[in-house]
Amino acid sequence: MKAIPTTDVPDNLVLELRRGAVVLAVLAQLRTEQYGYSLKKSLGDAGLAMDEGTLYPLLRRLESQGLLRSRWRVEDSRPRRYYRLSSQGEAMLPALRAEWDSLTKAVRRVIE
Repeated sequence: MKAIPTTDVPDNLVLELRRGAVVLAVLAQLRTEQYGYSLKKSLGDAGLAMDEGTLYPLLRRLESQGLLRSRWRVEDSRPRRYYRLSSQGEAMLPALRAEWDSLTKAVRRVIE
């Protein structure tokens, strides 16, 4: 069976596949405080590139769910909003990681 190049996979399917993984990656990266652009860059450097139109609404949603906290800080005369896991997010991250590990193992068994 010939593999389909990833460029031929419809964007909506790729987005569906990435959605949960991106949430976990964002939460894991925010164990240490970061502002939006630095988070976007670190995720991109790890191979999870995303645009601001995806990242910032996700950050706001995770904060409204109580998993993140944020604060404004001025650095180099520029105000930046810094995000970090809340205590609820810190408690939730290991459980999400365990669920991710279990899910990826199961999916790998099914598709191989």
